[in-house]
Amino acid sequence: MTGILLELAQVLLVAFLAPLFAGLLRALRAILQNRRPAGCWQNYRDLYRLFHKESLQADGTSWLFRFAPYAIFGAFCLAAAIIPILATGLPLAPAADVIALVGLFALARVFQVLAAMDTGTPFATLGAHREMLIAGLAEPALLATLFTASLLSRSTSLSVIVAHLEQLRFALHPSMVFAAAAFFIVLLAENARIPVDNPATHLELTMIHEAMLLEYSGRHLALMEWAAQIKLTLYVAIGIALFLPWGIVPIAEIAEVAILPVTLPVLLLKFAGAAVILALIETLLAKLRLFRAPEFMATAFLLGVIGLLTFFMLGA
Repeated sequence: MTGILLELAQVLLVAFLAPLFAGLLRALRAILQNRRPAGCWQNYRDLYRLFHKESLQADGTSWLFRFAPYAIFGAFCLAAAIIPILATGLPLAPAADVIALVGLFALARVFQVLAAMDTGTPFATLGAHREMLIAGLAEPALLATLFTASLLSRSTSLSVIVAHLEQLRFALHPSMVFAAAAFFIVLLAENARIPVDNPATHLELTMIHEAMLLEYSGRHLALMEWAAQIKLTLYVAIGIALFLPWGIVPIAEIAEVAILPVTLPVLLLKFAGAAVILALIETLLAKLRLFRAPEFMATAFLLGVIGLLTFFMLGA
């Protein structure tokens, strides 16, 4: 019963933390660019405003256009229950491995792309094609990164991987160094961050993710925006679980000892550090031209493959 409650608390924590994390990242980016930030809580106000607006639907769209926001939001909430964020060994942990986790991300992307193409508008279709271009290069790099960690722990279960890496403490694995570099590039690309995409742009010819949301409004747009914020939070959580797993303890220890008040501040501190790093990257780098994005993603895949080869050659 404790495990079910903790897993539910983890999903609710991710859903609540996602707008705050995205707002903190946007505020830090504004401060670094010498602009006045809107505040870390602005995303909550935006979501509240959108949920209270009427949802309009473009002419000619099917049920898929209306169903996609709920499917995407549900897929990311399910992924939040699989990823060990607060503890390992949660009830749903044996139900899915890293391949299923990547499959959930791919399922959400398929619904988003199909919904964008369902509108029939040129910019939404253009954004869908660009999204699939990036995804076709990002997913192999993500799988290579996850397989490197799987080989170290001899399991594809993300909970087992995190538990094994947490026991190793500060042991340095050369293969994980390459995997970390590849994962960071994938995180930027999959979440429409600079240098692959600019989440703050409103120029249709350069948009990727935002172009697929042009026809949404009201609660549907709120769910799509909220799902994108949850996706960013989940990718950061995966990075923390794989490369900074200290503090993620087995669920038995949480049940026996009141350790959650200690692990939760550590987790929030890790997220704050990730927000600072992402804000610095988006401030120091410029957006790449679209045709340079495949080269950027090929670098991530190459780093992931080098991580796998390093493990096979060195065993670490």
